[in-house]
Amino acid sequence: MHFNRIQGIFLNNWQFFLRGAINTVIISLIATLIGFLIGLLVGIIRTVPEQKPGGKRIVQWIANWLMSVYIEVFRGTPMMVQAMVIFYGVPLFTGYQLDRMLAAFFIVSINTGAYMAEVVRGGILSVDKGQYEAAKAIGMNHVQTMVYVVLPQAIRNILPAVGNEFIINIKDTSVLNIIGVTELFFQTRTVAGINYFYFETYFITSLIYLFMTFTITRILRRIEDRMDGSKTYQLNQQQV
Repeated sequence: MHFNRIQGIFLNNWQFFLRGAINTVIISLIATLIGFLIGLLVGIIRTVPEQKPGGKRIVQWIANWLMSVYIEVFRGTPMMVQAMVIFYGVPLFTGYQLDRMLAAFFIVSINTGAYMAEVVRGGILSVDKGQYEAAKAIGMNHVQTMVYVVLPQAIRNILPAVGNEFIINIKDTSVLNIIGVTELFFQTRTVAGINYFYFETYFITSLIYLFMTFTITRILRRIEDRMDGSKTYQLNQQQV
């Protein structure tokens, strides 16, 4: 029976699956947070109002051009290719061999940052223009407007997209096995290479991925619901 075989493979190799699942979640979580911060910085810079002609305008144009190149390159190439180029390219040009886990964090973070930059920019632009004008009218500069008025609203609006990127990263970290990172897919290949039961082994892994993404999706939805507050409101009527 396939079920008995699947059960036996899991019971005999659960340590491999657990180690791979933990590494997958750690890489995905930390890289998503770092990528979000990268995207937040890039998104804010790209929404700075156009400067007056002069040195500041030239600097702004160069910065926007560099960030546009970064976004296009990392959104336009597969993460697997990025992993190969970075992991084998860094020692080629610097003579320094990256640690595999460090390389994993770096690769997923900058890849996520490229996607998050556009998400953040969209979130900032979605805030009503009147709020910018109101902040300017009371004397706020661009930084103050962003910190106290725009970003709190923009971050709430893009929270589902950030959570979705986290889920995507859990699945996409499987490509890191190509550089020897011991995430879940790498461990699955190890177990399958030991017992030669490929269908059963990968079936177990598919269930583990499904369990992780399903659980994290539910947790993120609960967080969103908490941030939305109560769905019912009651007016506080007091007699003066």
